[in-house]
Amino acid sequence: MWLLLVVLLALVYLYRWNQKRLILPNLTSKYVLITGCDSGFGNLAAKQLDRRGLNVLAACFTTKGAEDLKKETSRRLQTVILDVTDSQSVSLTAKWVADIVGDKGLWGLVNNAGIAIPTAPNEWLTKDDFFKILNVNLLGVVDVTLKMLPLIRRAQGRVVNVASIAGRFTFCGGGYCMSKYGVESFSDSLRHEMAPFGVKVCIIEPGFFATQLADPKLQKECAKKLWARVSEEIRRSYGQEYYENYCATADKTLSICNTKLSLVPDCMEHALTAEHPKTRYSAGWDAKLLYLPLSYLPSIFTDFLIRTMYSIPKKA
Repeated sequence: MWLLLVVLLALVYLYRWNQKRLILPNLTSKYVLITGCDSGFGNLAAKQLDRRGLNVLAACFTTKGAEDLKKETSRRLQTVILDVTDSQSVSLTAKWVADIVGDKGLWGLVNNAGIAIPTAPNEWLTKDDFFKILNVNLLGVVDVTLKMLPLIRRAQGRVVNVASIAGRFTFCGGGYCMSKYGVESFSDSLRHEMAPFGVKVCIIEPGFFATQLADPKLQKECAKKLWARVSEEIRRSYGQEYYENYCATADKTLSICNTKLSLVPDCMEHALTAEHPKTRYSAGWDAKLLYLPLSYLPSIFTDFLIRTMYSIPKKA
């Protein structure tokens, strides 16, 4: 009985493995728009997909980022300046893309642009601090996707949203984890709605990677400004030791970050080029072996893990 079950599971695994290896034909005729290409995952993905022969439309936040990317890629790659928080900028980019792709439509959209600062204990933040992150990481994703959907439906293409393991496992205060939970929810609803049109929606959930988002210098500078801004009552309640321990976690986090950034662009490439893309991609050993399993455990385990990362504030 057990042998039969093992054989059956092995056959299912081999079938799924073979399905994932099937790659779409005519990749050189497909257009892909990637946001957040100035640096990090978006920059690497733009270069990788360009080498693969796809027509990459790279959306950068700065002119310098666009110019630097052009120097390292082929003539196929085209750049555009895009602020995902500005609806007018998004509309102009959608028109630019429509003029380029024409009747073919847009095969792929990779919503990669994101920020992580300001992040801190919730009580140190304001509503505007939350909104700053949500406006980029969630509302920006929504706005770009909605304006590109007619082009994607025309091509029966793909939407690839970069969420995070933070969309399954909340490890810090502020808008970052909240925004990634929102990306998960938006992606799930979109996947159901787009299935009748032949459009596939994929989610990438990276673990901790050594990108600019994990820069301890930026995290400490942010914490310093927020700590100076909070009320005297809050500083007394939390205490200097809490603040110093919180800043120290930035260095600890970087020390466990994965330096193999190519793992995430590899997931993006598979989601865009495979005949049978996965619904969710977990990028990094920590996402697969630690944070994803933890997200299914009772709160007592996850709460203990989080509380060991910070000193507990003394009662006033």
